[in-house]
Amino acid sequence: MEINVPVGMTYTIERTVDEAACTGHLGGGGKGFVYATPIMVGWMEEASYTAIRPALPEGYDSVGTNLHIFHNAPTPLGMKVKVVSEVIESKGKLLNFKVEAFDERGKIAEGTHGRAVVEVDKFLEMVNNK
Repeated sequence: MEINVPVGMTYTIERTVDEAACTGHLGGGGKGFVYATPIMVGWMEEASYTAIRPALPEGYDSVGTNLHIFHNAPTPLGMKVKVVSEVIESKGKLLNFKVEAFDERGKIAEGTHGRAVVEVDKFLEMVNNK
């Protein structure tokens, strides 16, 4: 099946940083309540995944293949964060995204994320055969 995900598709997630999204919750060694990089990465993957869902044929999904980000500024507990993902390259089943995160004071992170489109049944068969 031909996969055609258009360049320019975007999705934005806006959430408030709660305790579950902070380093203290992840065993941050008493570093306090600041937005945790692993949570931000999850939100970036979620935004990328959600951006392309409408373009995928029935029975297909996407999986992450790579992520290269710079988390440049801290965000405290209680502040709002906006994560934006945009498809910047579409080569059949291989997709690349620009990902950015902003808090109420400005940009806090940026980078790229790669995803591959997979046929769900075949992918699960491969997983189950491991």
